Amino acid sequence: MLAQIQVSPRPSGTDDDRYAYVDAAIAVIQQSGLVYEVGAMGTTIQGTPDQIWPLLRAVHEATVHAGASAVSSVIKVGQGKDDAGPTIADLVGKFRA
Repeated sequence: MLAQIQVSPRPSGTDDDRYAYVDAAIAVIQQSGLVYEVGAMGTTIQGTPDQIWPLLRAVHEATVHAGASAVSSVIKVGQGKDDAGPTIADLVGKFRA
């Protein structure tokens, strides 16, 4: 399964760290141990449905726990039959140098 999440906390961070609350969300993904790729407009995560669904919630909530007053998240999910769907590398590997 692949999922992409874009968190939009309000505010996005603090005066000292402009993207502190976004970084808190990415830290949750990093700690998951799953394959992921941070992009300019969202982060793609690869794993099983049992790994991905709870992680998406944790990523969303991490921004508020870090101090944001509110958050909106945009989530895209793709899954193949029997979790045999494409990987991140399958979809973007040919475009990398």
